[in-house]
Amino acid sequence: MKKIVVLGGKGIGMIASTIIDRVGDARVIGFLNDNIEKGTKIGKYKQIEVIGKTDELPSYLSDKNTYVFIAYVGFKYEKEMYQRILALNIPENKFYNIIDPTAIIPKEYCKIGKGVLIAPYSQLSSDATISNNCMLLANSFVGHDSFLDHFAHLATNAVVGADVHVGKMVHIGSNATIRECVKIGDYSIVGGGAVVVKDVPENSIVVGNPAKILRIKE
Repeated sequence: MKKIVVLGGKGIGMIASTIIDRVGDARVIGFLNDNIEKGTKIGKYKQIEVIGKTDELPSYLSDKNTYVFIAYVGFKYEKEMYQRILALNIPENKFYNIIDPTAIIPKEYCKIGKGVLIAPYSQLSSDATISNNCMLLANSFVGHDSFLDHFAHLATNAVVGADVHVGKMVHIGSNATIRECVKIGDYSIVGGGAVVVKDVPENSIVVGNPAKILRIKE
């Protein structure tokens, strides 16, 4: 059985753990977290231990049966975090995909990268491309011919229409809708419930229906 080290903790880390348990071909051996003391147990019911800090990851990945999942979401400094993750130099073949059995993925009609999480009842349409380390939370949808760049996150019930380009490190909030043929610039945030009908510049926060720029992040 594969062993999974999760970078992160509560929230997405625990969601990932529940899907891993349900699939049953791997087990989480612990979290690596730079902000929580080693030995701390995460979770109210089933608990998973923090086994160290991020810089300890290479020692775990030296085991051929150990893989990693990055459970980071809700970044404050997206560009900085992206560079920090790249600096870890994690081999692509060490990323573990977490795909719930209820997810609807047309076999041979989509491309899915490494280290991806696809949660219960999420759905991909034909010719969708999901890059490395993306996350699709429960009931999210990606339309045909759409592209999600690295570390793009779709929260629960988010809808990405057809022919949409979602940039890297973009977060799309719960119940948000991205209409067809729209481009979301890198590092942007789409607020919960927003309806995006035109392109969003890089590093923007957009909210509302129709979505408007709340501010450009520094």
